[in-house]
Amino acid sequence: LLSLLCVASPGRCWRPWVDSKENSTELLFGGSKKYEGSSEFVHLKYHMGPVLTANITVYPIWYGVWKGSEKRIIREFLGSISAVGVKSPSVYGWWKTVQIYTDQTGANITRYVKIGAEKNDRFYSHGKSLTRLGVQSVIKSAISASTRPLPIDPSGGVYLVLTSGDVTVDNFCNNVCGFHYFTFPSIVGYTLPYAWVGNSGKLCPGTCAYPFAVPPYIPGLTPVKSPNGDVGVDGMISVIGHEIAELATNPLVNAWYAGQDPVFPVEIADLCEGIYGTGGGGSYTGQLLVGRDGATYNMNGIRRRFLVQWLWNRALNYCTGPNALDH
Repeated sequence: LLSLLCVASPGRCWRPWVDSKENSTELLFGGSKKYEGSSEFVHLKYHMGPVLTANITVYPIWYGVWKGSEKRIIREFLGSISAVGVKSPSVYGWWKTVQIYTDQTGANITRYVKIGAEKNDRFYSHGKSLTRLGVQSVIKSAISASTRPLPIDPSGGVYLVLTSGDVTVDNFCNNVCGFHYFTFPSIVGYTLPYAWVGNSGKLCPGTCAYPFAVPPYIPGLTPVKSPNGDVGVDGMISVIGHEIAELATNPLVNAWYAGQDPVFPVEIADLCEGIYGTGGGGSYTGQLLVGRDGATYNMNGIRRRFLVQWLWNRALNYCTGPNALDH
């Protein structure tokens, strides 16, 4: 049932959205504890489009006012994706699920992800309330800036727009915590894969930073301690991972997805929303790790720990992550 709900409602399983209030008891106690989303009804298919086989460079665009400590957490997560030799379970081990996806030539998605040039937009050049097209305008401003413009990199570039906690975006907190797409030449001048993720720490931590915060309308849930001491940014990390994994496997929305409608594709992270460990499903995150300091996480970075959702493994036909336990 859980997997059927995932397919019927892309990107909506599982987060404590406000419209889940009427079924809060069912969501709290009705999660599957077995197969981490596995289902014979999930038919993830390749639609012959490109995937990111070239080395990936992530170009962060810091929109709004950001603390140095917030930036460091996000930078380390991005830098940990290709960090070999980190203690298991690792972010690098998580990315291995992404690497099993291929293009029509059989070439795998790259194992190399690095941080490129960054751009600060601390003066809110497009205001504090953005539309989806407005996010593309932010990218346009970053690549056409008169000083230190971001490079135009259509082959392996991923443009990551990160909005601070005082910026609203269409549907943010209602049914969206982040999204990805590609830019329109009519707005940006180029077709470039991009993603947006917002800091929900002030606006809706119980929704987009769950399980580090919980919504008041679902009784019985208690928050866990975030691994880096910042509920909003620690919540962003999983959403950033979600979007980058989907950008790598479906950058132009014509590669890997389930369902028949490319306008509403169900992608490799959508299928595993809310699953972070063995047994995850419904409102149950799965079995996680707890540090000596009481912080909850499921994978290690270079110097930090993170909680990142699992991804759909097309070889096994269920969600997997580096912290999986033997059944």
